[in-house]
Amino acid sequence: MADAPVAELDVDTLPERLDSVAAERARRKRQLAVAFRLFARYGFDEGIAGHLTARDPEFPNRFWVNPYAVHFSRIKVSDLLLLDENGKVVEGTRRTNKAAFAIHSTIHEAREDVVAVAHAHTIHGRAWSALNRLLAPIVQESCAFYENHVLFDEYKGLVLERDEGVRIAARLGPNRAAILRHHGLLTVGRSVGEAAWWFITMERACQMQLLAEAAGTPRVMTAEEATLAARQFGSANLARNNFRLLEELIVEQEPDVLD
Repeated sequence: MADAPVAELDVDTLPERLDSVAAERARRKRQLAVAFRLFARYGFDEGIAGHLTARDPEFPNRFWVNPYAVHFSRIKVSDLLLLDENGKVVEGTRRTNKAAFAIHSTIHEAREDVVAVAHAHTIHGRAWSALNRLLAPIVQESCAFYENHVLFDEYKGLVLERDEGVRIAARLGPNRAAILRHHGLLTVGRSVGEAAWWFITMERACQMQLLAEAAGTPRVMTAEEATLAARQFGSANLARNNFRLLEELIVEQEPDVLD
């Protein structure tokens, strides 16, 4: 039986990708650099930790990533590195974070549908990860992850080897996000905008549930309510539109991001 129609916001339909390889590569790099600036604004930076990646549209076994030890707030399009399937820098002049390759390469390899992966060590994401639980559908935005996220319930220190990355990718499966126990959050998307917006949303969902549970016992949505909210707030097109608003703000206020 087909799902009943669901009311949606009247927003622009934004494409997952552009027709031209060159145009799509430029868009992914632009959005990737912008996402780092956004993460810095939201306080998602933590020293040298954290990475976002975007699959190259021409060479699907390669992906763009931030250089090692450059603060998120300073990253420009020209700083981004292109890594091949062996972790070798094939475009760019800096080195990369070994953990970035160990985690991201395996997800890009396992999920052909994934264009971008976001992972950072955030305050509320890490606090929630210590509870060893999935998020509950207690607010409508949290439902973007209703039955669409997993718990990676093992911890072996820094992820420096691909073996652990393979296990993370396997546990992620077809889902949108993962909570890495004692570590933080990870989100994926069919565009950079989606992956970045899901990460922002998930960090906030962790914060909201921590606040709600500190104040009392939050009401958990019924399956019917959560399913409805998931279909609305889990819209990939809505995520792309939300990211676009933030992208326009960054480009206007920090135009050097495009250098």
